[in-house]
Amino acid sequence: MNTFTYEYPVKVYFGEGAARKSLGAELAKVGKTVMLAYGGGSIRQNGVYEELTGILKEAGKEIVEFTGIMSNPTYAKVQEGARLARERGVDFILAAGGGSVLDCCKIVSAQAKTEKDIWEMEFTEHRFPDEFIPMGAVVTAFGTGAEENCGAVITNEEKKLKSALFGAFYTFAVLDPSYTMTMPMRQVISGSFDALSHSMETYMGSPREVNYSDEINEATQRNIIRNIRAALADPEDRQARSELVWASAMAENGILKIGKTTDFQCHMLEHQLGAYTDCNHGQGLAVLHPVLYRHMLPEAAGQFARLAVQVWGICPEGKSEGELAEAFLAALSDFIREIGLPTSLREMGIPETTDLKAIADSTVLTAGCAKKFTAKELLEVLQECSAF
Repeated sequence: MNTFTYEYPVKVYFGEGAARKSLGAELAKVGKTVMLAYGGGSIRQNGVYEELTGILKEAGKEIVEFTGIMSNPTYAKVQEGARLARERGVDFILAAGGGSVLDCCKIVSAQAKTEKDIWEMEFTEHRFPDEFIPMGAVVTAFGTGAEENCGAVITNEEKKLKSALFGAFYTFAVLDPSYTMTMPMRQVISGSFDALSHSMETYMGSPREVNYSDEINEATQRNIIRNIRAALADPEDRQARSELVWASAMAENGILKIGKTTDFQCHMLEHQLGAYTDCNHGQGLAVLHPVLYRHMLPEAAGQFARLAVQVWGICPEGKSEGELAEAFLAALSDFIREIGLPTSLREMGIPETTDLKAIADSTVLTAGCAKKFTAKELLEVLQECSAF
């Protein structure tokens, strides 16, 4: 393993009733004016809004609502939230939602504390914010693990870039699986596949030999696969939902990354696909992964072979490394079809006129990937995914 230092700043409250049990004590530590941030209003329909506002009022807080945070949150929405936070003198942000809400608020927290443009600061000046409005997260849609880290994927519509910015960590995160029971099943599946992708992208980094972090990762992947199937078989299975909520957190709380340089080339390509098409993130990953991994096969055969045996349960007897690697690719592709995710850009509804070359040319090339891709080869990947 590589040399590492591990420290984790987010306190996690997990389980049914976690908000009611924990928020009062946490809110007692912060100022009076609290921004309650959420997305399209689903928390108003499932009772979460009523519960959170009740707890905030009991704590004597003045509530400032920041609403309408969209999937694939935009930089313009970040600026809107930052202006509101400054104008209303917000002391604390309580973000309730999934990855889009949580990511947006991480950058709102930073932008509200500086007059400098965060995008220019990070990408042009290569400096990072160091002052933030403190925040807490209440997770109502799982998969991204956004409550576990300080990275935020934000779409700059003007620049046609969907990129990772770095903002604040959440002081605490509430993970109540019962809050996720009203998620549409398509969102459960796409979010869970995102968590599986996070695990695979970490696993496929270096070192590429067997190591402790990857062995924990293998268990996480097995858990996600098993519980996606369980959730599909019984959408009311609370045990399966609980497992998926925690596995999603585990995929992004840093533990699987200890001693690793990660891959995440598929994520970088999907981010730019999203920047140009505003597509569903988990669905995009499902389309891209098998094709991208096919291109990686010569360089990544050893890791693919281990995944075949340790995650997908393929018997190694009588099989070469290459045959096991092929079996992994087949198992992953079959699973994607089994759980109803799309297998082509066409199936996702992405127009044939989409500028695939611009997407490939603007994709970040990652250092941790087993294969050193070029923009030209990423274009080939996208073309193979099209099925137009």
